[in-house]
Amino acid sequence: MHETLDFMFERLDSRFDVLTQVLDAVHLGSAFSSRLELKAPWALHFGMVEHRAGFHVVVAGRCRMWLDGEPDPVELAAGDVVVLPHGNGHTLADGPGQLAVELHQLVGDVKPGERIALPGGNGPQCVILCGSYSFSAEGMNPLLKGLPDLIHVPASDSSGGPLEAAVALLAAEASGAEAGTALVVDRLVDLLFVYALRAWLARQETAAAHSWFGALRDPVVGPAVWAIHDDPSRDWSVTALARCSGLSRAAFARRFNEAVGEPPLNYVTRWRMTIAADLLGQGNRIAEVAHRVGYANEFAFAKAFKRMRGLPPGQHRRRHAG
Repeated sequence: MHETLDFMFERLDSRFDVLTQVLDAVHLGSAFSSRLELKAPWALHFGMVEHRAGFHVVVAGRCRMWLDGEPDPVELAAGDVVVLPHGNGHTLADGPGQLAVELHQLVGDVKPGERIALPGGNGPQCVILCGSYSFSAEGMNPLLKGLPDLIHVPASDSSGGPLEAAVALLAAEASGAEAGTALVVDRLVDLLFVYALRAWLARQETAAAHSWFGALRDPVVGPAVWAIHDDPSRDWSVTALARCSGLSRAAFARRFNEAVGEPPLNYVTRWRMTIAADLLGQGNRIAEVAHRVGYANEFAFAKAFKRMRGLPPGQHRRRHAG
């Protein structure tokens, strides 16, 4: 008598995921990453940056962080991760009372792989990994909706999880010079962004509920958002989307608007135009793109595209294709 064994195979690379779609659409990229070794006393100011989300990882030591215009500091220790979704200006220092030096003035001309000395003293050392993510400037970025100016994930909140593992790997790669280090660091920096947001969502249920990330997990709004991304070319109506969530049309529209920040059909159109912009940038013909995002004719598509993106589809195609 032979025993039957059951096996399973699942392709993970092609699995549908809304967050992955949106990250691809807004062209998340690690535009800059660096490693700072500092000895007290020291203080550095990081200026406001447009269309970027900054991050800091404290590898060793302790420091304080102030957002521009905020009097109270955030205490940071080894293993802590900080994400600044909106690129707010801020100061890092070993303690209060230090005159901050503009970081850009010190490192603005430093080339990739180059090292320079930073001002400081002979006190306790602090090692920090810093960087920023670039986002597409065109159209509304759903990722940033509802996120606070500062997301702080203490080491204790990531203990034993994937964020802690990503931090450890990033610290190890950043301190070495093995073959492929630049590629590995870029991938780990991307992971850091997703893992930090996951950790924040798990810890800040109330704040997260008013963010786009929170909307994905909302039992009412989430199914509708997933349905839109799964089939953006479908002729969606508020009634059809409400059926995905099990609410009346009016109740669903109100709940969706509160969670996502815009009416359901406006979100449908915006996501369609995000897909269309990417397809046009790849050189696809306007008529083909219009059909793929659910429009019966080029005129209606062109009108919607210009309203959402600020320029006609043909102009966008010429600007970005190739």
